Amino acid sequence: ILTGTEIKKDHWNHFWEFYQDTGNKKWGTPYLTRQFFDEIHETMCSKILLILARKQGKYIAGALNFIGSDTLFGRYWGCIEDHKNLHFEVCYYRAIDFAINNKLKKVEAGAQGAHKISRGYQPSKTFSAHWIKDIDFFEAISNYLKDERVYIQENIEKLNEYIPFKKNMEK
Repeated sequence: ILTGTEIKKDHWNHFWEFYQDTGNKKWGTPYLTRQFFDEIHETMCSKILLILARKQGKYIAGALNFIGSDTLFGRYWGCIEDHKNLHFEVCYYRAIDFAINNKLKKVEAGAQGAHKISRGYQPSKTFSAHWIKDIDFFEAISNYLKDERVYIQENIEKLNEYIPFKKNMEK
């Protein structure tokens, strides 16, 4: 678990490898550049939590988080070896430990993933802002999102039935 000046260029080299591997598996083309990681290190290293996992002295996985005033924001994960529950340990459990130890109120683990419910995360809406230059394309996206918002709300309500916390009981 590394923050601030504890994070060295070598750590970013390993994380870049993890990011590339997972990005190629999941998205097809990773969109961040290696320079991006150098830039955030130079400009905001005190707001970065980098969690790395080693096996037999070799880094095999990592998660990049950003530290807010009261929230830890988990954003990127990657690995070069697959091990049962490695993703959960690196991305969720270590992040939660860090948040508790640093008196952060919340860990925001990113969008999507019903698997997060059994790990202590509740479904919540996320916000994304995009500027679409083409008005026809903008309108098509807007129309789609009207239906999508309804679907998302229904999905959140359904998933909340499975959260592993006691429900508030009315007296």
